[in-house]
Amino acid sequence: MTVIQKQADNPVAHLSPEDVEAIGAELDALRAEVMADLGEADARYIRTVIKAQRLLEMGSRGVLLFAWFPPAWALGTAGLSLAKILENMEIGHNILHGQWDWMRDPAIHSTTWEWDIVAPAEMWKHSHNEIHHRYTNVVGRDNDLGYGIMRVDEDQRWAPMHLGQPLWNLVNACLFEYGIAAYDLELGKVLKGRRPRDAAFRRDVRRVLGKIGRQVRRDYLLHPGLAALVNPFNAIPALLATLAANAVANLVRNIWTHSVIMCGHFPEGVATFSKTSIEGETRGEWYVRQMVGSANISGGKATHLLTGNLSFQVEHHLFPDMPSIRYQRISPRIRDLFARYGLPYTTGPMPRQVASAWRKVIRLALPNDLLGRINRTPRALRHARTSGETAPNPSARG
Repeated sequence: MTVIQKQADNPVAHLSPEDVEAIGAELDALRAEVMADLGEADARYIRTVIKAQRLLEMGSRGVLLFAWFPPAWALGTAGLSLAKILENMEIGHNILHGQWDWMRDPAIHSTTWEWDIVAPAEMWKHSHNEIHHRYTNVVGRDNDLGYGIMRVDEDQRWAPMHLGQPLWNLVNACLFEYGIAAYDLELGKVLKGRRPRDAAFRRDVRRVLGKIGRQVRRDYLLHPGLAALVNPFNAIPALLATLAANAVANLVRNIWTHSVIMCGHFPEGVATFSKTSIEGETRGEWYVRQMVGSANISGGKATHLLTGNLSFQVEHHLFPDMPSIRYQRISPRIRDLFARYGLPYTTGPMPRQVASAWRKVIRLALPNDLLGRINRTPRALRHARTSGETAPNPSARG
């Protein structure tokens, strides 16, 4: 098969072409089965989550009108942070994948939804749905892998700038929504002269600036201004406290989202691929690449909800347009498929997965010869370790 891992130990080398196509056929059948079963209970779920999120946001912003009072600030900031996480993860991300388009509800549809980050939905759908999901973990094709600013594989040439990648990653986490907007604009290509600053680029810049302006006006002008009006005798403290609360809520949402994404594709044990490895890729090979190029997060209902069910990143990458509520239900069947074909199913608690991803960021900031002196463990054994459990299209849809 053409799916060849860049790392020395190839987790799919034992699969025959017949195995790969059998995996693809089984996954196609599973997807068809689930999509045919969607109904009112699924629609009720997403409508309930949207209603709960909106009530939580409205209530939190109401409490923040009195943010000059410390308990109100703490309660309102926590509620607003949760509301922003829910809107981004379980609602916005999944709606924009087309997971709920089957409902034919114009208010909950990938063509009409706009979400609460500075990256415009249409631009994000192109860079994420069409590029990232098609070229998952292909170095040089999938910019979600390191966001074009980090070294993500030992086979990549090291440069002195990579020494700073732990810092770049931290800054990216804090300003993640702006990093996504820059990524959608392909600013890296523009700076390298690989994307012209033409009319299309200028149009995209205007779209991003317009979205930034709307968020700034809402979070840093409108709501702090309302708090000042409601508290005429504490106007300045109320304004500053509400402004700070909105900034903290955006920061919390950005760091949480960044952490979830890092857990999905960057922990130790997740495969990366060369550009040439996907030439002539079949549907079955695309499926297998998603299987070994993704990692899950174990946890309870709250973890699954707040990660937008990207705690089931493997299942999401196999079926990006399947409603997120279905990932947990099909997970046992996916794990069984991994076990039957001897593929590694990488999963673990979120703290462990985040720590694993950060260790990789720091490790790959160093040149290979220095790494070799620091860690004398044979490379094949080092890559064979995973941060979680191991069970003994091809363009993306949505």
